[in-house]
Amino acid sequence: MLIDAIDIRTSAVLLDVDGTLLDIAPTPGEVYVPPRLKRALARLNEQTAGATAFVSGRPMGQLDRLFAPLRLAAVAGHGAEMRVTGKEEPSKYDAPIGSDLRGQFAAFAKTLDGIILEDKGYSLALHYRLAPQHAATVRDAVAAACAPYPSSAIEVLPGKEVIEVKASAFNKGTGIRELMKHQPFRGRRPLFIGDDITDEAAFAVMPEFDGFGYSVGHELAGLAGCFRKPSDVRQWLYRAAGLDGADQP
Repeated sequence: MLIDAIDIRTSAVLLDVDGTLLDIAPTPGEVYVPPRLKRALARLNEQTAGATAFVSGRPMGQLDRLFAPLRLAAVAGHGAEMRVTGKEEPSKYDAPIGSDLRGQFAAFAKTLDGIILEDKGYSLALHYRLAPQHAATVRDAVAAACAPYPSSAIEVLPGKEVIEVKASAFNKGTGIRELMKHQPFRGRRPLFIGDDITDEAAFAVMPEFDGFGYSVGHELAGLAGCFRKPSDVRQWLYRAAGLDGADQP
């Protein structure tokens, strides 16, 4: 279905961040948020009566710093954290990744130049975008560190020159299910846009709400459509918000 044909006013707009709204950067801290994007998201939030949310692997605090002063509803930390209309809900999940696994990842990251450990609290990510030649080494190290844990406890998520590890108890799909129980999301048809394997759980729950899924960068079976790149997603947001034009101030 053409995304421009969807009535935003009766929808719940759910947006992944990195690789979807924002271009991937060399390091997580180097992503750029166009000021125009913040204005578009604020307008979209008004048009949906607050039913616009980030669905991200980033922690809630990072999302707030990136998009300040905007504070949208959000499913953060891959589903471990949630905020609805300004009120953060206490996490129902146990404490972040254990210190043993955190220690192993930290030690490994120091052994190779260009490997960045991102500690998100409820997940750990090893980025090798600055050292793609070490991809296989990173994958092997993560597999070895996680081997003692049952698959029912730990989930390994390969991404775009990153490998992430989190608890299996939650994901973006479980987070969206919880979000959709609350007003102003309850009763609306969700529209979710995402770009990588961490978003597959979110796509999987769209049929439960008669919703729509749109991928970024590659077509996926069963989805309503596909954007070529994040700048195309931003262009759609600008149109939906009545802000025609590119990523200008």
